[in-house]
Amino acid sequence: MLRPADLLLSPDRLAKGLQSGRCIAVDCRFDLGDPERGGMSYLSGHIPSAHYAHLDRDLSSPITALSGRHPLPDRTAFEAFLRRIGWNRDKLLVAYDDRNSAMAVRLWWLMRYFGQAAAILNGGIEAWLRSGFPLQAGEVPAEVTEFPELTEQPGLTASAPEILDQIEQSILTIIDARAPERFSGEVEPIDSKAGHIPGALNRPLGKNLDSSGQFKQPDQLRTEFEELLQERLSSTVVHSCGSGVTACHNHFAMELAGLTNSRVYPGSWSEWVRDENRPVATGIHN
Repeated sequence: MLRPADLLLSPDRLAKGLQSGRCIAVDCRFDLGDPERGGMSYLSGHIPSAHYAHLDRDLSSPITALSGRHPLPDRTAFEAFLRRIGWNRDKLLVAYDDRNSAMAVRLWWLMRYFGQAAAILNGGIEAWLRSGFPLQAGEVPAEVTEFPELTEQPGLTASAPEILDQIEQSILTIIDARAPERFSGEVEPIDSKAGHIPGALNRPLGKNLDSSGQFKQPDQLRTEFEELLQERLSSTVVHSCGSGVTACHNHFAMELAGLTNSRVYPGSWSEWVRDENRPVATGIHN
């Protein structure tokens, strides 16, 4: 795995990595309200040589009656995606989207879940453009690659039964990345119930970023997370959100801060509320 200092790449570092062939860029732009918009934006202009990852088709598996809105992709399907874009273990996969990295971190975390290193372009495509680098339009052909099978790392996840069993004992610390109004239950525009997992703490993903859309410095992130955790160990943390995508943002930020061994609840709130017997809380309790 990469050191925290290597999890984020500047536009300059990515440009050099692409030129040398040591990096492969993947565009993860996606709009939950318009699922095809990200792909259209990619075709209009993307980082040169970058490939596109569609959240629903490439970074998730089909929804089931018991799953959340973005179940983890099947291992063989994710392998096929990586082969299709020409990735191999000699190349560092660098994910990006449009500014806040909310979708890019999903691909970064999936690479980690399947035992591979990856990085994020700090500030996304906007930082690339601000640095004066060009865009390329259209599809990018790739030479399909072969490589050994991936292996899941289940220790990076937590399940609903585990959370349900342990939240009453305060063994786990749930950190929810959704906006405060969704976390509190004031509004719920997507899922069937409003609120959050009882005992959860709220840290909206935007708190991980500065005004330019780049991640805050590791020391600042560490201070903020330690203040939120109040002496709880990072190894007790399970990240949640609406569907398991933006939960990866807080996980990534903690890794940047050197607060390691937290986990992600892939199903998150959209899975949690599938079962009427699972408890629901409202309000802000941080």
